[in-house]
Amino acid sequence: MTIKAYLKPSCGWSNGVRAALRKYGLDYQDIDIIGDRANYAEMVRKSGQPLSPCVEIDGVMLADVSGEEVENYLLSNDLVKPTEAAADVPTNAGCSDEEHAKMATKTIRFF
Repeated sequence: MTIKAYLKPSCGWSNGVRAALRKYGLDYQDIDIIGDRANYAEMVRKSGQPLSPCVEIDGVMLADVSGEEVENYLLSNDLVKPTEAAADVPTNAGCSDEEHAKMATKTIRFF
């Protein structure tokens, strides 16, 4: 399985996606959309929209998703087997105030 995850370096939603993928021991490409303008542009082009996280699994783009939604996609398409393992961070939570403040100082305007 080939997984490309278009994520922010520090974000509740992005961390939830990472946690869901780790829960199943899946290898994935963690693509920084904040520090690299080309990565963000690629995500927008592929997903057709500007919101993140976006996760591409074997060519199927899941746009603006939580870790919980990624996990549901993986399970419902029999790409992983159910597990009793717990995610190490919440998979369906937004950014904390601290994370928002940190990103505000590093935000790159693309459009």
